[in-house]
Amino acid sequence: MPKVAVYNIEGASVGEIELADNIFGIEINKALLHQVVRMQLNNKRQGTQSAKTRAEVRGGGAKPWRQKGTGRARHGSIRSPIWVGGGVTFAPKPRDYSFRIPRKMRRLALKSALSSKVENSQILVLDELKLEQPKTKEMVKVLKNLKVDGKALLVLPEKDEMVARASGNIQGVKLASVNTLNVLDILNYDKFIITKEAAQKVEEVYA
Repeated sequence: MPKVAVYNIEGASVGEIELADNIFGIEINKALLHQVVRMQLNNKRQGTQSAKTRAEVRGGGAKPWRQKGTGRARHGSIRSPIWVGGGVTFAPKPRDYSFRIPRKMRRLALKSALSSKVENSQILVLDELKLEQPKTKEMVKVLKNLKVDGKALLVLPEKDEMVARASGNIQGVKLASVNTLNVLDILNYDKFIITKEAAQKVEEVYA
């Protein structure tokens, strides 16, 4: 079982925690991580792009000049794709980019993402995250104590309004609860900060 240090909000080490091997210590499946990240990014796409083909552009019904005898190239419509103001060849149309990956594969990818954070020493476990006031400076102080200066994902066992308000205005910091964890967020942030209670809950939910 991987062991990681547990810190308080002052940045001092207050012990260690053993993380479950089947969640935080599995072999990382990079191919599966790629599939799930691609799925999440695709599912975010609106797919509302649209352009007109030559059949949909207004005008162009009459032949611009006769077929022969003018010395110019033959044309049948001023709305041909090679004309300025003409239609678009193979014009993009609204479509659905989303696709689904089986639940077991998504769960395995989540475990791979969590294991990668442990393997790369990018995980920080807090004994608890309690703030006296919902102020940005309070959260900035906590992050400074923990020596976190890059992008960070804060994971709590459940939504905490006090922490949410304190971290909402800090660029590069995102708050998540155990039930909203996803592969894209885990991989997208440099530091994965999780409370001891949340880590135990992750092991219960995703075992």
